[in-house]
Amino acid sequence: MGVRRVVTGHDAGSKAVFTSDSVIETRTVHGIPFEYVPLWSAEQPPVLPDGGAPPPPGNYYPPLGGLRFGIFTIPPVRETPLTPEERRAVRTQLEAVFPGLAAHWEVADPGMHTTDSIDFGYVVSGSIWLELDDGTTKELRAGDSYVQNGTRHAWRNRGTAPCSILVVMVGTERTPSGLAIAARLREAARAAKSQKGER
Repeated sequence: MGVRRVVTGHDAGSKAVFTSDSVIETRTVHGIPFEYVPLWSAEQPPVLPDGGAPPPPGNYYPPLGGLRFGIFTIPPVRETPLTPEERRAVRTQLEAVFPGLAAHWEVADPGMHTTDSIDFGYVVSGSIWLELDDGTTKELRAGDSYVQNGTRHAWRNRGTAPCSILVVMVGTERTPSGLAIAARLREAARAAKSQKGER
């Protein structure tokens, strides 16, 4: 099911006008508990007045100075984890549907990730647990909001119903980058497996 999006802009004389009224479809990847409706994005800080034209598709996470606005929905945690084959198939689908998302995910701790962004969220329905890298958690329920300052974190739906969150992500600088953190942890996981004689 999609979400109606009404957009305003300016005509050649800088008069305010409605530029579009359309339904934005939900994007999904089969096999993982995640759905996303991409309502708007920008690759750099907007300059006004503008024509209100829909932005071209970009990566899932915003670049420095860019933004993402959308709704993501996380169903309850799966009772059985994905097999290695299913995990590989999901990563392939992820890159096609949500470019750049899988590269931020950690292999040894599924769901944990770090982004170069500040995320502002509002829980529309359901409940969700926000988990930080030391294992501490906070439950967020419908009507709650959060500001996620680029920390290493994961979302865990321990309830019985899907949780939908309205989110705005603003791209920021961070050192090291979220991609560098994910790569370092992936390498550490490979090294640990190698020491145990696993392939």
